[in-house]
Amino acid sequence: MLDLIKYIVEQFAEDKENVEYEVIEKERVIEVSVVLAPSDMGKVIGKQGKIAKAMRTIVRAATPASSKRYVIEIKEKNGDVVDVDTENA
Repeated sequence: MLDLIKYIVEQFAEDKENVEYEVIEKERVIEVSVVLAPSDMGKVIGKQGKIAKAMRTIVRAATPASSKRYVIEIKEKNGDVVDVDTENA
């Protein structure tokens, strides 16, 4: 599933070399933090968060029912969380 997230993010990010992914696996959830350069934040999140929401929908649909849920949050390089999955947080 991380490969799917990486693929989607790389379609929008211009500074692909500086994109980082942090994966934290918990009991029922796998949290994926996408850390981006400030210049890529708007491109990956999209207007009113439409791209980020679509990415979460695709990941949710591709995740098997018997698997752990994925929660995706998008952070800026300085550590500020800019966009978080409010439906599954």
